[in-house]
Amino acid sequence: MSALALSVLLSFVSAVAYAGGAIVQEQVALSSSGARQYAPLRRPAWWAAVALNGLGALLHVVALAYGPLSLVQPLGALTIVFALPMAALFVGRKAGATAWRGALMATVGLAGLLALVGTSGAQSLDGPQRVAAAVGTAAAVVSLMVAARAVHRHPAVRSILLATASGVAFGMSSVFTKTVAVDWTGGVSAGDLPSLAVIGVLATAGMLLSQASYRGAGLAAPLATLTVVNPVVAAAVGITMFGETFRYGTTGTALALSCGVVAAGGLILLTTERLAREGAAKAVRVDAAVSVPAPVAAGRKAEDAAAELLLAELTVPEDVTLPAAVPAAAAGPDAVDPVAVPVMPYAPFYGGPYVPLPAADRHLARIRS
Repeated sequence: MSALALSVLLSFVSAVAYAGGAIVQEQVALSSSGARQYAPLRRPAWWAAVALNGLGALLHVVALAYGPLSLVQPLGALTIVFALPMAALFVGRKAGATAWRGALMATVGLAGLLALVGTSGAQSLDGPQRVAAAVGTAAAVVSLMVAARAVHRHPAVRSILLATASGVAFGMSSVFTKTVAVDWTGGVSAGDLPSLAVIGVLATAGMLLSQASYRGAGLAAPLATLTVVNPVVAAAVGITMFGETFRYGTTGTALALSCGVVAAGGLILLTTERLAREGAAKAVRVDAAVSVPAPVAAGRKAEDAAAELLLAELTVPEDVTLPAAVPAAAAGPDAVDPVAVPVMPYAPFYGGPYVPLPAADRHLARIRS
């Protein structure tokens, strides 16, 4: 097998490893609480994701050793293309047509952009440039984290901001890695220890931010954002600080800008698709909360109709006159005069009709033997 074919094969395996790590991270994020969204250290699955990402990074570095940068870097953009079918196959998370279009647009735009970036001689950053790069990266990452916290009610936007912060951290980690690699061509020195510390901090921050970006936002949007932002940041620093340029002069620059627009359009498509899903899910939850089930509503209507019918039947005359005569057997010297009994109407008593009985004379009658 030729060195070029081996480089392509390693790039494909690296993209598959990155995709597998992203899928595992997203599944861990689904079952992790808010307090452990950045670093669920007690979850073995999360450590498996770390191992897969480490394997992908190692294979990517080896692929760069056997093949040209202009070929290996664009192949790394295949991570999102592999992740969608793998997620549908292993975890049953199917992506819609809009997500597929956004992912393909982001991948094609990124691949074209990286293919147009030219190479330059081995250059390194001096001390002040390294300090400025580290401080600027820290400020950008912290600002994106604060913005993500401010929009925590919109998981899709929050996820894109955290994924962007993760891409910035990973991209600048690659810049410092290249700087140290150039320094080591003349021998290893203790002066590179601060740069190695910055690499470790940025790589760790990128991993933790990428883990948090998958919480509540699905797989496609944060993974595509991370996949695009990472090499774009590295390429931008390479052009501004390392003297790298686009190929084919003005034409290559125009094509690179067009590829950047295509990649950005794919990310926007993925974000709007996720926002539309969130809006639909929220509308369903609101309808379910305020609506009354049909059997309960039908039962309430039947009870109301029965109550109205019962009240309609309870029609009574306004006045009731007692009998004008009393039987002779009941008559006596102390008998109540029927004519003296007033006419008593019905009166309500706890909701029911009530007819007061005639009150007897309060004076006791003397019984004569």
